[in-house]
Amino acid sequence: MEEELNETYLTLDGHLEVHKYRYLYFVIVFIVYILIICSNSTIVYLIWKQHDLHEPMYIFIAALLMNSVLLSTNIYPKLLIDFLSEKQIITKSACLFQFVALYTLVDSEFLLLSAMAYDRYVAICKPLKHPTIMKRKIVIIFLTLAWLLPASQFAGLAAMRVNQKLCSFTLKVIFCNNSIYNLFCVTSRATSLYGVFVLINLSVFPVIFIVFTYIRILIICYHSSGEVRKKAAQTCLPHLIVLMNYFFLITYDVIVVRLETDVPKTARLMLTLQFAVYNPLFNPFIYGLKMKEISKHLKKLLFRCNNADI
Repeated sequence: MEEELNETYLTLDGHLEVHKYRYLYFVIVFIVYILIICSNSTIVYLIWKQHDLHEPMYIFIAALLMNSVLLSTNIYPKLLIDFLSEKQIITKSACLFQFVALYTLVDSEFLLLSAMAYDRYVAICKPLKHPTIMKRKIVIIFLTLAWLLPASQFAGLAAMRVNQKLCSFTLKVIFCNNSIYNLFCVTSRATSLYGVFVLINLSVFPVIFIVFTYIRILIICYHSSGEVRKKAAQTCLPHLIVLMNYFFLITYDVIVVRLETDVPKTARLMLTLQFAVYNPLFNPFIYGLKMKEISKHLKKLLFRCNNADI
């Protein structure tokens, strides 16, 4: 531990031979970060620019992709600095902030996917009522709640921890996540119960709601025409792929990180990197290729860019 200006410093010990491969790590992570920003921003730009994409489903997709950019920005700049630093350290206050921002954005993704599931349910099962139910005001309320609820609840969790005493100053990860809980000397019953409440409220309930909603959609589609089933597959499949990816990564984070399961350092690093890379990098490709309307406008944009180069 280093003390400077009464600030507590924590060591990020999840890096693997960073002194030997620092420049290689820096280049790879920098390229991935740029790809994440460019790919996500391109889809968001298309949705903003094209008026036929100003529908609830595409607005939620744009919010989801912006969420990925914010999540990456919470992680990657600090990673890039650490690769070029002699010591991979972070202040306690900065670590708590990164922790709050990380899980606020992670759980915002679950809530946004819940909003998408509800929108798909209304569009497929109650198509005549869709314009009335999914009005602009309702969409704005869903978007606001998707970011505000996780932010307020995780800020409360961090406030309960900010003045608690630390008995360890080394994190076995490359950025601040749930493993920060293992640093505190004592975990109060109130803090543990509140943490469980936040987990159930922002992760478990949304997943249950999404699964229930898609089961209802599948039942309706089973008794409907082939056209309805085709529409459901085109619009629902990307959401389900993203949900399954995120669910497995969150399960890893809760089980392995919080319970300190004995996982080799290399495996821990690879799984942690998937948490920061997989969805932010592949979400725009999933939605860009699988969503017919977005794919159509994306091809037009690439065609115009190619003609401009020629």
